[in-house]
Amino acid sequence: MTMSPSLTNEAADKLAVVDALYRFTAGIDLRDESLLSSSLAESAVSDFRPAATKAGFEYPVIEGRDVIVAALTMSLATLDTTHSVANPRVTIDGDNARMDALVEAQHVPRDDPTRHYLMKNRYDVELARSGDIWVITRNTVDNVWRSGDPAVLSVV
Repeated sequence: MTMSPSLTNEAADKLAVVDALYRFTAGIDLRDESLLSSSLAESAVSDFRPAATKAGFEYPVIEGRDVIVAALTMSLATLDTTHSVANPRVTIDGDNARMDALVEAQHVPRDDPTRHYLMKNRYDVELARSGDIWVITRNTVDNVWRSGDPAVLSVV
C-alpha cells in the first residue's frame, strides 16, 4: 500500500508535535535544561494552576521559555520525577497544532524515597512549527486523579 505524500507529511507532523511534549517531560525528568528549553517557544506560557489547585497549593502561570525552565528546575530541584505520556491526540492547522494528552507524573523526594506523590494530569497543549520542530506555545495542566503525600510538592 502506498501512502500519499500528504498523509505521510501529516503523520510526520503529528509525531513531531508529540515529540515536543516528550522533550518537555524528559527535560524535567533528566534535569536537562537544554532539552526542556528545546520544547518551548520563546514566549511560551505554562499554566499548572488547575492541577495545583486540586493538589491543594498555588502555582502561578509562568511566562517565557527561560522563566519556565528556571521555575521548573528550581521547584523540582529536590525531587526525582518520572513522567509518562499517553493517549496524545493531535490536530494540525497549518503551522499551529493542538494536543490533548494524559501525563502521569511521579514525584519522589531524593532525601526520602519512601514518600511519593503521583498525579495523572490532562495536558492541553498549543504548539507552533519552529523550523524543523514543533514547540509548545501554551500548556495548561489539569489533574484527573492523584495519590500519595501531597506534602511532597510543598517545596513547589
